[in-house]
Amino acid sequence: MTSEQTKLIFVYNADSGFFNTATDIAHKIISPQTYSCNLCNLTHGYFKIRTSWVKFLQQLDVECEFLHRDELDKHYNFQNHDLPAIYIMKNNVAELWITKQEIEQFKNIDDFISHIRNKLG
Repeated sequence: MTSEQTKLIFVYNADSGFFNTATDIAHKIISPQTYSCNLCNLTHGYFKIRTSWVKFLQQLDVECEFLHRDELDKHYNFQNHDLPAIYIMKNNVAELWITKQEIEQFKNIDDFISHIRNKLG
């Protein structure tokens, strides 16, 4: 399903900014079981993005955009969905593609990457 008219929009259930990032890191270290963004857990370690995630993104033939929840309304007028979530935009029409419930099921980055690959076809 790859096309120049297709874009994946990853929305983290975290706010942007240095203070929020520092707070998120502390939360992930101190109380990982209550951290509210499994998309963050899957794609990032405590201090940096996972290498396997970067390599996967570089190989994708689909444009990707990454937003924090406080940036979503500034860029798009999506209906409110539980975050984190992944939207797919085709020909300027966006729809929810991978839900929070789906993202929460993944325990490691490899399974998450495989799921995205399979959905892209």
